[in-house]
Amino acid sequence: MASLITKHIPNTITCFNLFSGCIASVMGFQGNYKLALVFIILAAIFDFFDGFFARLLGAYSPMGKELDSLADDISFGFAPAVIIFSFLHEADLSYPIFLLDIKTRLPYLAFLIAVFSALRLAKFNIDTRQTDSFIGLPTPANALFWASLIAGGQDFLFTYTNVIYILVLVFIFSGLLVAEIPMFSLKFKNFTWKENKTRYLFLIVSIPLIFIFKLSGIAAVILWYIVLSLVTQSKSKLNLKN
Repeated sequence: MASLITKHIPNTITCFNLFSGCIASVMGFQGNYKLALVFIILAAIFDFFDGFFARLLGAYSPMGKELDSLADDISFGFAPAVIIFSFLHEADLSYPIFLLDIKTRLPYLAFLIAVFSALRLAKFNIDTRQTDSFIGLPTPANALFWASLIAGGQDFLFTYTNVIYILVLVFIFSGLLVAEIPMFSLKFKNFTWKENKTRYLFLIVSIPLIFIFKLSGIAAVILWYIVLSLVTQSKSKLNLKN
């Protein structure tokens, strides 16, 4: 009986991830961006712990792997796409004159995030290179970027930007999800500075970013993560050439 319960603990946690993603999607449709961000953060926490408990309990299963990907595409693909979709419908968002005729159609481009998240998750499942690091932007990071950007920077975006910038970001981040760009993982095998210098640098800079930008700080942290990954990749290539 105990072993049967243990077997289903990771999948149960994954279901909490999916449940949180569903609520985040509803909040996104309702334009409640802050609450959507809260439930995406909850989904990310559950996403971390389902893998943690699967490793801890040795409760791996083919079903768990598939369930995890399905949950992640809702929580970190569909939910952020809904947030962007709803935001692009906001009356206060500025549209250039030449886009006014297709104003009602443009928000549907937000769902590229859901499509490319699904592609990224499918790729991850069959890519044996992504055991200790990532190839492309992880879907939780992408979701947290969008939810934080819109929940925390809504007034700023209304005042200083227009739909073109948002759509350009949608295309850029869709590309980053499936790009052949190595990105470091926050998994610590030990705590030495030499082997974890990039991780420690990321955490040290992330703390003030959260305090400075508050709700939008998570989006700033994700940008910092992308930049640091690109810099470390460039340095690695340079060292290989030398």
